[in-house]
Amino acid sequence: MIKIIGGKHRGRSIETPEGITTRPTSNRARESLFNILMHASWNEDGTSPLVEARVLDAFAGSGALGIEALSRGAAHATFLDTDATAIRLIGENLRKIGEAANAKVIRGDATRPPSSREACHLVFLDPPYRSGLAAPALSALAEAGWLEPGAVATVELANTEDIVPPPGFEAIDERRYGAAKIVILRYVP
Repeated sequence: MIKIIGGKHRGRSIETPEGITTRPTSNRARESLFNILMHASWNEDGTSPLVEARVLDAFAGSGALGIEALSRGAAHATFLDTDATAIRLIGENLRKIGEAANAKVIRGDATRPPSSREACHLVFLDPPYRSGLAAPALSALAEAGWLEPGAVATVELANTEDIVPPPGFEAIDERRYGAAKIVILRYVP
């Protein structure tokens, strides 16, 4: 179980899948990432990429990143994961905190995603460490219509891992938090 760090649901607990298939982003990394997003002026109009955003939480696991985004002012979050237990728990957590109407939960693979009718402004990718799935997932999500031009994508990797941004993406920031590294990219097709 982990707690929502900030926003309207601050302090509420969310259930996380047991076992080693899911590795929730640490509280410190999550808090730092959301502080960066809240105060960044990466949108064309100089505003935060988080407030009123359509968000995709790919490799969602516990759904902590998308739920944190909803708590902090995102308009809608879609959660994408292959694990049935993770998908069920995300749905239960969304109902528990009263955000089910502002979210969609999809069982699917971020490297072979279904097509999207509504592109997102902000994408969280937290693939298994050292899996090499981040860049292929970014390309596949862009191809399937999940990212609008100018969208911000955050990718959590192992501290020692690197990502070569796929075509159409440029790195705009990078931070390290213990065992994790977060690379922030912009989608520029």
